[in-house]
Amino acid sequence: MSEAVRRAYQSGQEDETLEPLVLVDTGGQPVGRIQPGDGVIFYNIRGEREIELTQSFTQAGFQAFSIKPEMDLEFATMIEYQRSLPVLVAFPPEGIVEDTMSQVLSCNGIRQVKISETEKAVHVGYFLNGKREESFPGEEYVIVPTRKDVALFDEAPEMSINAVCEAVLHRIADQEIRFIFANFCNVDVVGHIENEQAVLKAVEAVDRQMGIAVDAALSAGMVVIVTADHGTVEKWRYPDGAIDTGHTDSPIPFILIDPAYGVSLTEGGDLTDIAPTVLDLFDIQKPGTMTGHSLIARNSTQERNSSCRLLLILLDGWGISKEGSGNLISQANTPNMDRFMTMFPYTTLLSSGEAVGLPPGTVGNSEAGHLHIGAGRKIYADRVRIDLSISDGSFFRNEAFHQVMGKVTDGNALHIMGIVSFFSSHGSILHLFALMEMARNEGIRNCFIHGMLGRRGELPESGARYIRKIEEKAEEIGLGQVVSVIGRYWSMDREDKWDRIEKTYRMLVWGEGTPVYGRS
Repeated sequence: MSEAVRRAYQSGQEDETLEPLVLVDTGGQPVGRIQPGDGVIFYNIRGEREIELTQSFTQAGFQAFSIKPEMDLEFATMIEYQRSLPVLVAFPPEGIVEDTMSQVLSCNGIRQVKISETEKAVHVGYFLNGKREESFPGEEYVIVPTRKDVALFDEAPEMSINAVCEAVLHRIADQEIRFIFANFCNVDVVGHIENEQAVLKAVEAVDRQMGIAVDAALSAGMVVIVTADHGTVEKWRYPDGAIDTGHTDSPIPFILIDPAYGVSLTEGGDLTDIAPTVLDLFDIQKPGTMTGHSLIARNSTQERNSSCRLLLILLDGWGISKEGSGNLISQANTPNMDRFMTMFPYTTLLSSGEAVGLPPGTVGNSEAGHLHIGAGRKIYADRVRIDLSISDGSFFRNEAFHQVMGKVTDGNALHIMGIVSFFSSHGSILHLFALMEMARNEGIRNCFIHGMLGRRGELPESGARYIRKIEEKAEEIGLGQVVSVIGRYWSMDREDKWDRIEKTYRMLVWGEGTPVYGRS
């Protein structure tokens, strides 16, 4: 299968949008399809891009496209993707994070609105609110539909940012709304595509609309925070010149734009300090559970205002790095960001690795970013919990995995599917290897692996190398066979683009895709 992926590269395909590859036998029949009574483990983490594919296999009355009836699968997910999914969850949530920024504002009677494109709706809601699905009293969501008329957003780098900005302007005019949180997502979304000119247009679109929103807020007497959740395109190239479309470990900007001035900021903070700063501006004491600190220096002369109005603009994916050919933010025309960074108090915040509950040295992501911005304290990521369980051996005693594997008889098969990567925030190949070892120890005879490839944070053509690592692992332990490979573009949607998920489903169940003949 790794050789088939390399041939796909030679024909012009790439990891993210790789068309399905399906292993077939000597007679051309698909091998390792998901059949009634089989066991399935979806080992991805994070969760919001995994819901739709999981629904197609487990949701009663599923109607988005035609599915195989009465599959009766034993289905487990690595973490909880959505509370309502009828699946086993290996690492359930440790609980909703209480006393978040939004919850404290709500308890103090402050009306608030969260604005984003559909692409980031889960982040300004579920993650920002401490993994809570329900809204708080006085909290409103304005979700602008993300365009569906383009295959990839390099065709329309502006996305729906004009409509997002219009929604912000409308809420600025409403004096009853005291806190506005707006996510401008273009830099992150377009930055994952290998199209430099499109990325530059995305950066400039964000700068332009951010400037309009900030000026309108200042005219209305509001305080404004401009910040981000992680970096992306400020380190868009590796040292050898290859394009890096993934997230980065860069710090992010934090600008406090106060028409009354008199404020200075402390240095050396991270994303957990944003919520305490917001509460400080409203003259609200932070709860004891928030370990972050207000970024407003104690020597600031501006008095806090319990009746203030605040606009927080989050520039998704906007990191800070030294200027150079790989820094597309420095190459773009950004007069508004340049103006605000020069005129108003400015600092940078850590947004990756241990600062946001991730393993040391790992890049940031939107999930961890929004979670820590809202929580005001460190929340250890699911990846850290899972890695620790592998180290201490409890992973191999996990009840959800045991239940799935215990249902797999000699006549059925175990299917393990997920992202094939080490750097992706959606999962790790090391978790796949641990599952393969556990399946061998449990006496599983038929173990089929379905890989999803992506280019985010990976070197070009890394997918084939990862698939080869899986093949080598299978040879080493004497169990496992890679039987399907597909780009994550088709399998990890979150915009109800069901034609993409259907392509993945039909690959997994009916073996539709380019046939790959195994070695005899």
